[in-house]
Amino acid sequence: MAERKRTQVADVDRSLYDFIKSEEGSERLDAGLTPEIVREISERKNEPEWMLEHRLKSLEIYHQLPVPDWGPSIEGLDMDHIVTYVKPPTEQKSDWESVPEDIKDTFERLGIPEAERAYLAGVGAHYDSDLVYHNIQESVSELGVVYSGIEEALENPKWEAIIRDHFMKLITPDDHKFAALHGAVWSGGSFVYVPAGVKMDFPLQSYFRLNAKGAGQFEHTLIIVEEGADLHFIEGCSAPKYNVANLHAGAVELFVRKGAKLRYSTIEKWSKNMY
Repeated sequence: MAERKRTQVADVDRSLYDFIKSEEGSERLDAGLTPEIVREISERKNEPEWMLEHRLKSLEIYHQLPVPDWGPSIEGLDMDHIVTYVKPPTEQKSDWESVPEDIKDTFERLGIPEAERAYLAGVGAHYDSDLVYHNIQESVSELGVVYSGIEEALENPKWEAIIRDHFMKLITPDDHKFAALHGAVWSGGSFVYVPAGVKMDFPLQSYFRLNAKGAGQFEHTLIIVEEGADLHFIEGCSAPKYNVANLHAGAVELFVRKGAKLRYSTIEKWSKNMY
């Protein structure tokens, strides 16, 4: 029997993630947490009234709950100096060549278009607070699989009802202070629905890049895999180094029905200034 060779894994070149792009053309809301900021995020997203109510209730809970004492020290995090929404200088595109050069270069350096061509059934690219590129193979859509930005899905009455039944039901705003924070200022993220019996041969992937300095990223991933279905979903996250605090407080809710299978993988490369 031949001797099995040990797999060699090259060290990650961490400089790959530490480049910074200009924020020219981006729109920042004021730093801090107020009902006015929450209302503006919701208005920009053109959300249904129930989502605004959810945000405002979550903000109330955030201010009531104590800072968690079960994790590492977060004494350097001051929410009065964190910007909770940064709109990139583009709307969502489905054609890679239409993405602005700086943003396109960011994801090309991270290998996202190459991965999409090689082995992904669909990909979403998030930059700061919004989805900037999204595409899914036509053959996957024909199976009834839905993979879109969660904000986009909220604009469809069929999916809005399903999102309302599932959104922050596994992770509730009452869980802890930063779950409540997420409920108040979440932005961007993915919605995936796999119908019963559908088995995906290739994974879907979302990638989240936080470029803005002194900002937070609060994407929400909601995945529903119906009975007997099969899905592999990958998420990647990264940000460059800054000399001020940044914050990541995303949420992932996974609903896997009887006899279904979901493999969820997340690969994160944050710098030490990221809470």
